[in-house]
Amino acid sequence: MLGGLAKSLFGSSNDRYVKSLGAIVNKIADFEPTISAMSDEELANQTTVFRERLAGGTKLDDLLPEAFATVREAAKRVLGQRHYDVQMVGGIVLHRGEIAEMRTGEGKTLVATLAVYLNALPGLGVHVITVNDYLAARDAEWMGRVYKFLGMTVGVIIPNLSDAQRREAYHADITYGTNNEFGFDYLRDNMKYERASMVQRPFAMAIVDEVDSVLIDEARTPLIISGPTDDKSDLYKSVDAVVKQLVPGDYEKDEKQKTIILTEDGTEKVERMLEAAGLLEGQNLYDFENTQVVHHLNQALRAIVMFKADTDYIVKDGKVIIIDEFTGRMMDGRRWSDGLHQAVEAKEGVEIEPENQTMASITFQNYFRMYPKLSGMTGTAATEAAEFFDIYKMNVVTIPTNVDIQRVDEEDEFYKDTADKFQAIAKKIKYHADKGQPVLVGTVSIEKSELLSDFLVKEGVKHEVLNARQHEREAHIVAQAGRKSVVTIATNMAGRGTDIQLGGNLEFRINDELTEIAEGPERDAAIARIKSEIAVEKAAVLAAGGLFVLGTERHESRRIDNQLRGRSGRQGDPGLSRFYLSLDDDLLRIFGPDTLFARMMRNNIGDGEAIGSKWLSKAIETAQKKVEARNYDVRKQVVEYDDVMNDQRKVVYEQRSDIMDAETVGDVVEDMRAETVNAIVGDACPPNSYPEQWNVEALKEKLADTLNLDLPIQDWLTEEAVDPEMIEERVREAADALIVQKASELDPETWIQVEKSILLQNLDHHWKEHLATLDALRQVVHLRAYAQKTPINEYKQEAFSLFQRMLESIREDVTRTIAYAQFRMNDEPPQLPDLPDFITTHFDPFSGDDDTMDVDGGSGMITTRLPPLSIPQLDGSDIGEDPADWEGKVSRNSPCPCGSGRKYKHCHGAI
Repeated sequence: MLGGLAKSLFGSSNDRYVKSLGAIVNKIADFEPTISAMSDEELANQTTVFRERLAGGTKLDDLLPEAFATVREAAKRVLGQRHYDVQMVGGIVLHRGEIAEMRTGEGKTLVATLAVYLNALPGLGVHVITVNDYLAARDAEWMGRVYKFLGMTVGVIIPNLSDAQRREAYHADITYGTNNEFGFDYLRDNMKYERASMVQRPFAMAIVDEVDSVLIDEARTPLIISGPTDDKSDLYKSVDAVVKQLVPGDYEKDEKQKTIILTEDGTEKVERMLEAAGLLEGQNLYDFENTQVVHHLNQALRAIVMFKADTDYIVKDGKVIIIDEFTGRMMDGRRWSDGLHQAVEAKEGVEIEPENQTMASITFQNYFRMYPKLSGMTGTAATEAAEFFDIYKMNVVTIPTNVDIQRVDEEDEFYKDTADKFQAIAKKIKYHADKGQPVLVGTVSIEKSELLSDFLVKEGVKHEVLNARQHEREAHIVAQAGRKSVVTIATNMAGRGTDIQLGGNLEFRINDELTEIAEGPERDAAIARIKSEIAVEKAAVLAAGGLFVLGTERHESRRIDNQLRGRSGRQGDPGLSRFYLSLDDDLLRIFGPDTLFARMMRNNIGDGEAIGSKWLSKAIETAQKKVEARNYDVRKQVVEYDDVMNDQRKVVYEQRSDIMDAETVGDVVEDMRAETVNAIVGDACPPNSYPEQWNVEALKEKLADTLNLDLPIQDWLTEEAVDPEMIEERVREAADALIVQKASELDPETWIQVEKSILLQNLDHHWKEHLATLDALRQVVHLRAYAQKTPINEYKQEAFSLFQRMLESIREDVTRTIAYAQFRMNDEPPQLPDLPDFITTHFDPFSGDDDTMDVDGGSGMITTRLPPLSIPQLDGSDIGEDPADWEGKVSRNSPCPCGSGRKYKHCHGAI
């Protein structure tokens, strides 16, 4: 009570913090008259002036007021947009490494220009992270006009760029791209064999747009680069046939955790069927020899029982294509890992593509924590403020709106079942559309979108369906969702990024309707006509009540609901929002309270009846909080496990960098050889033992196998002062002499290249094997809980032991490879290999959810008729028609520009 009184008197801590920034906003305003009086040349020269002052010791914070005033003036001249004072507050928050929570329509994209420009002045590079390729390209072009006016360079990272194009983009002052592109480039860089072929430079600052989507929703799914393993198609088909014979009583499923296990009777039934199919070794399903079969059996169970067509995936052109759970988009080319995708392919009877093995991985948490300064912006972050601070050490600051919000958020309506609910929704939509109000409907799956579409057809309501089947027209549909009487059904609105303007979007209408009219009086007249039509239509929509946002059910996360609501009521526009719920909804069915009241509702509500209840709304919010807490635990668990691997990843990647940067690696190889000799002699001749206790035969065999040496060990034993140290010293001298002799056969430069190549290839091979072992360990370590042990502690201990063993194996293999290598004077210098074939995936090890948007550098996610973007595209006009000219312009792992569907290096780039 006292807290509420204090808050009403003095405002919340957030209000006080925002108010304190007012002094800086006033300083920015003080510079405005001076800056406004500058010519374009003087304004553009401000960047040079600021950089000179930085070189003289001035701090960024001291430059902030004048730099922000410069960007405000540049935006006014180039874009015709002047930053509001609340946008200045947002820019200060971003510069300080915090999260700016700003409502939809408050101009977050423009806000970012302030902090981006200021932090790009030192020349170290600022990364602006967006949620999809369309937004990255759009913002780089749109906001890039401001930066270029001020003399800064802008790059954009999109799929299918060559390494040269990526390197150029990363070396610009400001680089736009998606979280996946940046993360995968980091992993790919650390798989390369030469520093010159790496594309990224050291990190300085990142600003994340839709920060909750990137750092929360997608953060439970690690980025993984994997390569193909052996084909096991027959095994998948055989196991699939077995699982399809099971009935619900043979297994128990948990929809909350997305897990499924066989019952005792089910296990016996499966054992008999697997034995008949010749897949079972011995009598017991859980014998060690059957580990692989059990793994595939579990994945087939999940694929058949837990994963549903048209909800989790669709089958198109004989391929299983994943549906993104957050955006509802069809992610062509993405694949679930760990055999799950192959199990779904077997279930659907399509061609089964080979499984993949992890070659490199990182979580978004550990990737973004590498940036010395990290900030973000979104319309919905307050509900996850604790997680942002715990994981990323970023505070959430709620920025007030420029104009007070007028949207009305109505109470939820509850119905007995889905049919009643959709019938009521269809009637409600028809009512609002008939009076001229645009309606945006949010659904949670393709299935629900299409079901609602059927109801609307019966009501005679014209509408657009925006889901994974329609993603090519996505931005176009969203942009015009504010026109009079337009009804748009969207499968989730998270990260759509296109502004819904009442009356319609001028830019999109111009590009849709005037593509064939050249510049001139006719085009100018047509633009004026469109502007006039939009103004009339906007007035009609405002009179009808603005955009009506209708949710067909509550999402697991309150943020996604708020994102949908936030589409209405931008910049003080009127608006309306309401959610329609039923007891059949997944959230209520899986997480809701199974109470006497819920059962009474089901029995006593009549067909077509609706109720509104604050108690029920509260129950929904409680269910959502439960899910949010569970999802946070999942993400935290991912971080805890990846933190263990992250320490090891840093060691391996730093070692790779040191090897690539070193002029010579002879001392590293020599140290490895010395430690290998020490280990071999130590095993055969333990300290404080007598010579007659030594295993001389084993020592000779090991020396021959590892060091290519045949030494007179027996003769050394006859000497009086023989001891392990003497044996070790003589072995080391002999090994060094052999390597000196080998090195003399080649010129010094070639020998250095030989050693580097052997070091890097051995390091990569063992790291890949180590990752596969850690994957397997993580999947089974939770069973240690039955022995009263903490799984994460067990994982840490075993991962450390495995890492030590990996380092020993690397030392021994490098020593063996160099000792046995044969060279001839006329040999060509060894060529460092190309990167292997790989697939990039972004999957959830706990639930199987996937968010990749990228395969082998990826394919464009959205194709819409948009203003032309000045970004590099790999088509014939840019790289020439002659394949002979493509070398160096096309990434070797990109699709071949000839359209064959194969990689460039396997097609016209084949050596």
